[in-house]
Amino acid sequence: MIKIFGNFLERLIHNNHAEKTDIYGSFKDSLTEKEHLTLEFSPSKISLNNRWGNNSLSANFIGDYLVTFFPHENDNHHILNRQKLIRSSVSYIANELLENAMKYCDETSNFPITLHAQVDGDNIRLFVDNSVLASAAEKFKNFIKEFMVANPEEFYISQLEKTAVDNNSKYSGLGFVTIVNDYSAKIGWRFQMLERESPLLTVTTMVEISV
Repeated sequence: MIKIFGNFLERLIHNNHAEKTDIYGSFKDSLTEKEHLTLEFSPSKISLNNRWGNNSLSANFIGDYLVTFFPHENDNHHILNRQKLIRSSVSYIANELLENAMKYCDETSNFPITLHAQVDGDNIRLFVDNSVLASAAEKFKNFIKEFMVANPEEFYISQLEKTAVDNNSKYSGLGFVTIVNDYSAKIGWRFQMLERESPLLTVTTMVEISV
């Protein structure tokens, strides 16, 4: 009975938002004509615990791949430092996005988690798609609305305090705050219906950094 009622609520929430796309923050669509790379992951095939090592390997690969589009022709110290910064920034951000996507996706869905990296001049954009239940999407939207109007540094401290008080807190958003604070990144989200009769939505998180 509880499961049936839960499914009913999910579909009710989903139907209220059907045919609707919600955009938050500085979201930009992916430009397929730009240099890009896409990786797909199947969250239902491997347990979350076994995913963590793969997340960092994938993130490091993305960092190594994208830095090749910012080449150097000599041992110029400034250029070499720029490459190191690009590699470490991309690797960190990609890892944070993947970990969030893996942690909060609906594992019963066959919808893959997708990591898409794009180079546009001196800008790098990372996109991660995952699927979530409609109720989880609503909670995430509430976090985003609070995050968007807050002072990043004050919000970071506030979230740390909440996590310290409630060890069972499922979502802190500290990764997003760190991405904005430490990398001067632009960040945005898009929520879309996955399938008309499904209680799932796709969430696309976009992060853009200037290098």
